[in-house]
Amino acid sequence: MQKQVRIVVYHARQCDPKKCTALKLKRHGLVRLVHQIKFLPKRAVVLNPLSEIAFSPADKERIENFGLTALDFSWEHAENALLKSVRGTARCLPYLVAGNPVNFAKPTKLSTVEALASALYIAGLKEEAYKLLSIFKWGQTFIDLNHERLEGYSKTRNSTEVIEMQKLFMEKLQTRQQKEGKQ
Repeated sequence: MQKQVRIVVYHARQCDPKKCTALKLKRHGLVRLVHQIKFLPKRAVVLNPLSEIAFSPADKERIENFGLTALDFSWEHAENALLKSVRGTARCLPYLVAGNPVNFAKPTKLSTVEALASALYIAGLKEEAYKLLSIFKWGQTFIDLNHERLEGYSKTRNSTEVIEMQKLFMEKLQTRQQKEGKQ
């Protein structure tokens, strides 16, 4: 039996506590919150949207050994906080759309739980991804909206293949949008 992935979330206290997915994950005992970046695990994979390397199944061993970290703060302030030195191995997630009520169907505007679940799913830890999402009414909606993409990304071997897969999905989306525009 595999051991549970250690998940740590840097929480900047910038969001509405009633809507904060990180706080709800904490209340359910599924993540550990830290309020200072210096307390993030040193060698964990950090989900950082400014990273130039895409998260891929190749990161599975690192997250099993050192953990997975998410950065939870307002997008308006994200750039400044992320430009600071963040410990760990930074990875960005490939193209996915939000399933949460706040940013429903918006590309790349994932909640903290959606980001964590995406990484776990892509790494082949689907059971853990579903476990995180199960405490949210809309959790399954996120999987449904992104199922084809998540499955595609999870079948790649590395960051380069994830980017290639993302390009295919983007081309498919563009073609669909062009067809809908002509009707």
